[in-house]
Amino acid sequence: MVLHSPLSVQERWRHSYDVFPDVRRTLPFGSGATVSYNYIDLQIENPTPYAYQFCLWLTETHLCGEIRSTVERPYDYEVLEREHLITGPVAGKYMRHNQLFRRVLSRETQALVREEFVTENNALMMYSPLLEPAQSVAP
Repeated sequence: MVLHSPLSVQERWRHSYDVFPDVRRTLPFGSGATVSYNYIDLQIENPTPYAYQFCLWLTETHLCGEIRSTVERPYDYEVLEREHLITGPVAGKYMRHNQLFRRVLSRETQALVREEFVTENNALMMYSPLLEPAQSVAP
């Protein structure tokens, strides 16, 4: 959510493992964050003069959220994955690598305002990258 706002991430810990194949992935690999109370944090900075509110809730299957503000945002944001690579096997294990970038676009014209490097990810894959995609089964 933060990457789709003018807020910036000051401290973020990525997952050490890639545990989910891409079959239903809707966000780029490595764009989430890990939090472990009193050990690792997600710290966010508000470089704007405006107040923002995080609203989070759970459904039966999802963690949902939105960021609210009293001002309309002047930009749209896109998160891009680049340099995606799977390496291995080494000792029967595969590693997944990528880089994430955030594109800031004028909300009015959709013109590119700037592009920002977000992070580089390297994670041990907990599934075989050679698995075939799930096949539909006719009833």
